[in-house]
This record gives sequence, structure tokens and C-alpha cells, in this order.
Amino acid sequence: MVTQEQITKLNQAIEAKRDDILQFLREIVAIPSTDSNIYEVGQRVQVEMEKLGYEGIQWDKMGNLYGRIGDEDADIILLYDSHLDTVGIGDPDEWDWHPFEGKVEDGILYARGACDEKASTPPMLYGLAIARDLGLLPDNMAIYYFGNIEEVNEGASANAFVMTEGIRPDYVVVGEPTNLNLYLGQKGRVEYLIHAKGKSAHAASNHLGDNALYKVAPLINEIASWQDDLPEHEILGKGAITVTDIEVNAGSRNVVPALVTMVVDRRLTLGETAEGELRRLRDLIGERDDITVEIPLIEDQSYTGFIFPLDAIYPAWLMKQDHPFVQAATQTAQQLDMPMEFGTWAFSTNGCYWAGKAKIPTIGFSAGEEQYAHTVLDQVRLDDVIKSTTWYSLLPMMLANQVAE
Repeated sequence: MVTQEQITKLNQAIEAKRDDILQFLREIVAIPSTDSNIYEVGQRVQVEMEKLGYEGIQWDKMGNLYGRIGDEDADIILLYDSHLDTVGIGDPDEWDWHPFEGKVEDGILYARGACDEKASTPPMLYGLAIARDLGLLPDNMAIYYFGNIEEVNEGASANAFVMTEGIRPDYVVVGEPTNLNLYLGQKGRVEYLIHAKGKSAHAASNHLGDNALYKVAPLINEIASWQDDLPEHEILGKGAITVTDIEVNAGSRNVVPALVTMVVDRRLTLGETAEGELRRLRDLIGERDDITVEIPLIEDQSYTGFIFPLDAIYPAWLMKQDHPFVQAATQTAQQLDMPMEFGTWAFSTNGCYWAGKAKIPTIGFSAGEEQYAHTVLDQVRLDDVIKSTTWYSLLPMMLANQVAE
């Protein structure tokens, strides 16, 4: 364990950098990074990383930024994951302040991305640098900061990073908002496309056509009826199924549609699989040629032009409370007299790759409350940003101690 003297010095060092940390946060929320284009905000983050003495600072093929503290050949690799993109602002008239300039009121920063999740980047970067300067980082550990794209296709940046850069961490901390609690998992997500084919005709002669829209209508009601009977996990909660979109390809509003595509969003709890739900949807449709269902392949380009095709499957995951990584995280909070509860996210995060696909031990921790993500009340308590800095600083040493036991 670390000594009280070391913790006192850590708190003093972080408090001395308080203004720098919070000014850095104000500057990066002021840089728009919507539509998954993080280049400009990433450049600003890179400047801070260079100032703080990070090594191996690079941009990967997708356009994610990363750098490290510690020997790249270290025995243990710990990665701090913070996405730098945000959702858009929606209707500007709904905001009571400029969404990017933001405002500070009663110790709270209001701005797009303040909660989700630019508030994790400054404390991660400063916390690790301060811990290094105080001799609180293990010699056998390399800690990476990974500033990435997440909002459009969660997990894709993490997957691409491992595949293209060849860096596979042993442990990951996801900086999505947790209100300074420790999050251990999330439901999974899978997207299904149901395609219905018909025959076009003028609406005035609709008897000559075959309306594809009518074919999906009974499916909507049947799918909605499944909700009550979906499985429920004691921690992650109940699964969910929702028809979220219908695209009608008719060419005109007075034409019988010949092609309709319906999107089904399915939130999976532990024990459910994307393939199992695909079979159930196929059973619902039956043996017919005019309606099909598939899990789409996501082939969106990043702002660099990079394409990393992935099926729209985002697995559920859950860490056990007695796992050594979880124990290290809770001991970190105890050393700092920081009250901490266990929780899980309602939404999906890069953890769906780190823990869900790659099976890498993963936890979540950051300032910010999940309820404010993607809203016009996007906000974070500034004192909590500073508190999170101490936790990010101390975790590596506590993890090394836990692994060594």
C-alpha cells in the first residue's frame, strides 16, 4: 500500500495543477468534435501530452490518438480509454448557453461533451504524469492514454487499435461517466435489418402493386409484444427490443413501396446471443422470399478515410467484484477516502470490445452523471474532475500490488 505521506503529496501536486487541468478541459470542450471528427481536438490534446512528457505519441489509421508513460516493453499494459468525439448539439435554440463555449455555474461546467466524455481526458493525462513525477508508477507497467472515436460505432476504434497498432492492453479503464462510482459492465446491443420486398405501382392503381410496407406492419406489433417476456439479469437488468426506424423506398409519396427496411434495436443481457435472436426473428418471418433479416456490416469511413468493417454486434459484459482489477480499483478509492459504489451503464461503450469481444478485464470510472449525456444539460462537477485525477493517479500502483499478491 502507499503511505499517507505519498497520498498527501499526491493531493498537493494535483491541487497545484487544478487550474491547468480545468483550463485544459474548458479548451477541449470548446473545440467541436461531432460527426466522429476528432482531429482538431486531438491536436490540442496532443500538445498537452507533449507538454506532460508522454512518449510514443501517435495517430492510428482510424484517426485515434494515443501515447504512453512507461516502457513499451513492460510486463503489464494498462490503457485509459477516453473518446474525444461527441454527439451533435441538435436544435441550438434548446440551449440556454453556447454549447461549446459553455458556462461554469456553482462549480459545474455546462458544455457539450463535459459529461460524455471529455471530462475524463484531462484527469487521465495529468493524473498519470503527476504519478510518474512522484514515483508512484510501477516500473513493470506501461500506461497508455487512448483518445478515440466512439459515438457512431462503439468498440470499433478499440478493435481497430488492437488490430492495426498491435497493442493489446492487459487492463482497461473506460472513462465514460460513472459519477465517481465503479462501473463493471453494460448490456449488449445488436442491430437487425428486416427487408421486405413488394411491387411498385401508382397509388391510384394500388391493386397492381404489392405493398412492402404492409408486410412489415404485423411484424412490428409482434416484435413489440416480445418485450415483456425478455430475460432479466440480476445486475444488468432486463433486455429490450425496439423497432427504431423504417426506410421506405418508393420514389414518391404516391407510389406503392416496393422495398422497405426496418431497423430493430435489441439490447441483450448476459446469457443472450445475437445469433439466438437472429434465429427468433427468422422464425417469426417464416420461410418466404419476400422478407429477410440480417445483422448489417458497418463499413463507415472515419474522418481519415479508414474503413474497419464490423458486424453490428456489441456484446454484453460484466466484471466480477472479486476480480483483482476490481479489487485494485476499490482499494484505490479506499486509500483516497473516496466513497464508491458498484454500477453498470445503461448505454453502450467501448467496453463492448475490450471486455465483450477481447475478454480484457475492463472497468469504468469518471466524473459526470450518465443522465446528462447527450442532453442540453451536458455537465460535470469540476471538483469531481479533480477527485478523479487522484484516482487515475493511484490506480496503476494499486493494480501492480494486487497482481503481485
